Amino acid sequence: MTKTWNKIKDVIKKDPRYGIQAYQFVFEALDYTTTQLGKSMFKTTDVDRHVTGKELMEGIRKFGLNQFGYMALVVFEQWGVREDVDFGNIVFNLVESGLMGKTDTDTKEDFKNSYDLKRVFNDEFKFEGNYDIRLSLNALGIKK
Repeated sequence: MTKTWNKIKDVIKKDPRYGIQAYQFVFEALDYTTTQLGKSMFKTTDVDRHVTGKELMEGIRKFGLNQFGYMALVVFEQWGVREDVDFGNIVFNLVESGLMGKTDTDTKEDFKNSYDLKRVFNDEFKFEGNYDIRLSLNALGIKK
């Protein structure tokens, strides 16, 4: 694991736009995505274990909402991630360092125009469960 972290630190020295947490998140989101799709890095063929950029972006969306909820966009911005293509840059930084693989057809463009982060993580965010906002507003002294 130390070797992996040292490689990630080298990646960040070359491209300091993104925090180390963003790289960790992408690894975790990839694991989440492969699990959701029934794929595994232990499968024998590329087709059986490969995740496309679009599939990973969908996994990032779901995993990000699961991990951070309404704060996902704020967290991503703290890491230097402001648009979908930033995740592509992170993935390809990892590919170039040998920490992730790709097929001949994978490109950074696969991550572009996947979705608007602000729309997905802010505008479309929905609280789930039996939640009454009036209780929180009352606690804050706001009457509505």
